[in-house]
Amino acid sequence: MKIRPVILCGGAGTRLWPNAKKHQAKQFIEFGNWTLLGKTLERVKASIFDAPIISTNAKYLRQVKQHLKKHKIRKFKIVLEPAKRNTAPAILSTALIKDIPNEQPLMFLAADHLIDKVGIFNKAIKKNQKKLTQNNIFIFGIKPTIPSSEFGYFLTKNNKVIRFVEKPKETRAKQIISKKGYWNSGMFYLRKDSIINNFKKYQPNIYRNCAKAVTKAKYKSNVYYLNKQAFNKSATKSFDYAILEKTKEINAIKLDIPWSDLGSWKEICKMYGKNKRQYFNKKNVFYRPWGSYVNLFNGKEFLIKELYVKSKGILSLQKHHHRAEHWLITHGKPKITLNKKCFTMKPNETIFIPLGAIHRIENPYKKPVKIIEAQVGSILKETDIVRYKDIYGRV
Repeated sequence: MKIRPVILCGGAGTRLWPNAKKHQAKQFIEFGNWTLLGKTLERVKASIFDAPIISTNAKYLRQVKQHLKKHKIRKFKIVLEPAKRNTAPAILSTALIKDIPNEQPLMFLAADHLIDKVGIFNKAIKKNQKKLTQNNIFIFGIKPTIPSSEFGYFLTKNNKVIRFVEKPKETRAKQIISKKGYWNSGMFYLRKDSIINNFKKYQPNIYRNCAKAVTKAKYKSNVYYLNKQAFNKSATKSFDYAILEKTKEINAIKLDIPWSDLGSWKEICKMYGKNKRQYFNKKNVFYRPWGSYVNLFNGKEFLIKELYVKSKGILSLQKHHHRAEHWLITHGKPKITLNKKCFTMKPNETIFIPLGAIHRIENPYKKPVKIIEAQVGSILKETDIVRYKDIYGRV
């Protein structure tokens, strides 16, 4: 039996746009001829997978259909949630649709994850298929590259998960990594009957309401419109909280592959920094008295640049009316001014420059400074600079 991939595609992307009235959902953001949902759809074309099921809501239906068409996926099912109820009801209601047999292996994927070395990932899925039972759950762990406070972790004993740790502080994350903890990727692998059995045992209320929402769903053109009245009665709970923290039968599939949920501008800057050759264009290089910058990618309400600050180069003390900035230091040791504070930064460190903050970059050393900068805002033009001091006489 082939594995049925279920893509959870309901996220709003609020972490990237905390003050914006209209959020761009992360899975649909155009990063340069590709989106995260597009990458996910390409992954599920592998021979181990059956036709995908996409769990989303009415707001995103048009974009989901556009992506399916663009990626030439003709066989699919879409399950539409009438309201946001977190991942537990989303996972259960997709599993309950009638064209999934009871022993069907289901692979739950987030629509907004970037995964490299897909061959290793798919091999791990296939290898563990025979181990799936009517009660157990497999979750995917990623070997941490840094002690990040942006991800959840889990600890294991003989590949059984013994503990979850939700987004710890950096010092705690270091301790978890020293105990061989893994990032919790939020990807789950289990059979349909295991989902049913776990929800009946630990979340009977969610099970009852989701079963009703599916039974009373309207079906038209490959889309299940879940019954609003029943679905809305489901408790709002994450799958981790509703099921994983209660059951004892959780196995870990540990992976050492490049993975990111691009959940912060730091992660996005890292991604562009790693792939900057693909985005580099000579026409987009601009020279300044302090060095130069190159526009790598101009997205919707964001702009990615690489700044090169030569030895003894000093940018003007400045602020912006229309944009905030996120900086990732990739080379050298810049001296940073942010409002009334002055400090030195090192490679791989990041800083957020809020809208209207007075700031400056200086390079007092011999080595050049390189910074990947994400500008975020409604107007992203060089004219949006208010200069206070400038050694090159540009005030």
